[in-house]
Amino acid sequence: MSTAPGTRRMTVAQAVVEYLSKQYTVDSIGGQDYRERLIPGTFGIFGHGNVAGVGQALKQYQQLDPAIMPYYQGRNEQAQAHQAVGYARHTRRRQTFAISTSIGPGSSNLLTGAALATTNRLPVLLLPSDTFATRAADPVLQQLERTEAYDITVNDAFRPLSKFFDRVSRPEQLFSAFHHGLRVLTDPAETGAVTISLPQDVQAEALDVPEEFLAEREWRIRRPDADDADIARAAAAIRAAKRPLIIAGGGVLYAYANDELAKFAELTGIPVGNTQAGVGVLPWDHKFSLGAIGSTGTTAANAIAADADLIIGIGTRYEDFTTASRTAFQNPDVKFININVAAIDAYKHGTHLPIVADARKALVKLNAALGGYRVGADLEQQIAAEKTRWDATVDTAFGTRFTPLPAQNEIIGATHRGMDAEDVVICAAGSLPGDLHKMWRVRDPFGYHVEYAYSCMGYEIPGGLGVKRAALAEAAKGGADRDVVVMVGDGSYLMMHTELVTAVAERIKLIVVLIQNHGYASIGSLSESLGSQRFGTQYRALDEEHHSFDGGDRLPVDLALNAESLGVKVIRIEPGEKAIAELEQAVRDAKAAPENGGPILIHVESDPLLDAPSSESWWDVPVSEVSELDSTKQAFQTYADHKSRQRKLLG
Repeated sequence: MSTAPGTRRMTVAQAVVEYLSKQYTVDSIGGQDYRERLIPGTFGIFGHGNVAGVGQALKQYQQLDPAIMPYYQGRNEQAQAHQAVGYARHTRRRQTFAISTSIGPGSSNLLTGAALATTNRLPVLLLPSDTFATRAADPVLQQLERTEAYDITVNDAFRPLSKFFDRVSRPEQLFSAFHHGLRVLTDPAETGAVTISLPQDVQAEALDVPEEFLAEREWRIRRPDADDADIARAAAAIRAAKRPLIIAGGGVLYAYANDELAKFAELTGIPVGNTQAGVGVLPWDHKFSLGAIGSTGTTAANAIAADADLIIGIGTRYEDFTTASRTAFQNPDVKFININVAAIDAYKHGTHLPIVADARKALVKLNAALGGYRVGADLEQQIAAEKTRWDATVDTAFGTRFTPLPAQNEIIGATHRGMDAEDVVICAAGSLPGDLHKMWRVRDPFGYHVEYAYSCMGYEIPGGLGVKRAALAEAAKGGADRDVVVMVGDGSYLMMHTELVTAVAERIKLIVVLIQNHGYASIGSLSESLGSQRFGTQYRALDEEHHSFDGGDRLPVDLALNAESLGVKVIRIEPGEKAIAELEQAVRDAKAAPENGGPILIHVESDPLLDAPSSESWWDVPVSEVSELDSTKQAFQTYADHKSRQRKLLG
């Protein structure tokens, strides 16, 4: 068969791989353009869905030139998605990875990763294989059959979890599917999981691919400016406010708006509280930084929020932890100005003024419009007093020593002291994210990465590996030399630790601080507060008489030995008076290890019953209205008291 002029004869999979190798993002910040390769590599676990399609294409291009599309292994499809998300977060959504899977369980293993990416507004390109489009062999191994809808496959489960979904059922559909998919992938307001389903027979089919499709293409990251009329109205509302408060989210970081936010706070005296995704918008010791806000916030931020008459939300999606389940703002006249690139977030809580715009561009205009305005001296005095009170609380939490097992507070403090300012701490689920949010003293805008939109157990190690990949690429371009330290509890470690093998295979120095507390500390504490007495949250042997896992012997599980069996270098911290000093030194020793020496795991035990300082805040988790347990009855009364303070905000 002859090839049409201006085209090349290729398989669909070959066209996909070469096309992705030619895509670039262009981002303009402060008048300077930054050009990055959008897809710097592809993850893949091969099976009968993709081994002869995308797998063949990756092998072919590897032989031609490994730089065209580097291939990376992984041990679990979900974990590969987490690696891509970690990479995307650290590169501020300018880059991400593609992920190819086989059909059936290979594809469905990606579902949690898709939900996590979309919830966090972070880009990842998912290429799950699908069953035969022709149905020539039907049903095939691992095919889902629905009697009422025979065209449904496992991959249709991605539709509600993805920001974009398409299925390439014919080779000619390739062009529009990827063009529109990458449009969404690179759009700050729409980004998330982009899923393009590739039937296994279509991947191997040949077609004439236009050279235009295979040429380099630039995707300019859209950063809409704020409307002048909206800025004027916002400035007027701020000037009229007596006790304004800024809530800064991840959108500030993605817009590279840190400097403009600092200028805004210093110009006006308006304090800043930050969400989980917004940690790093200001250094922890900045005069107007109140730190974390909400259910896992500082007492400083929550005290100011309680009386605030104007909330200026910048780049936040107002998760219930941020608003303390809508109890954080108790001023009856409180109003909201919400600045966000995504309209869905700008309009939340029945906002007084939604501004759909890039955070940096909006702040530049606000700074120009607010010359001469400053909050009253009484608010500035309260900010200083509340910061002093909270800093002393954290100092005490970090400095108090418990033996033989330390508190998690001590472990966080020791890890922090062992790290450098530009290093990155990684976490995702359990009690650690809340404790880190309120107590971690961030010193660098890139120094904190806690996945809390989906709060996915098991994210920590693969997500940290993705961040480390991005940090290595950053250093190779002359940027900061960052170590990446994953803090993870035993519960999350057991969920998904296998990507340590990936780090071993590639000799990537990922530092993991594994906190062994023999159960689910976070849910145990929550269970107790709800009157359920830590039911089902401890790792214990089964008591067959009572069919209970609450009172048996501790499981004889050695997670340090488990990590060693995977090829990881392990440092054990023994319980006792020297545990915290030895942990701090272990972090320093791990940092001093060779960059290409592979992962290092530091194993330390903690007492799960020693809590972090209170945020003096609340999180709405319903309690049973009726119960035979006295503990539940008491918990319900406490719940009702908090519920009475909940505001009926719109949106």
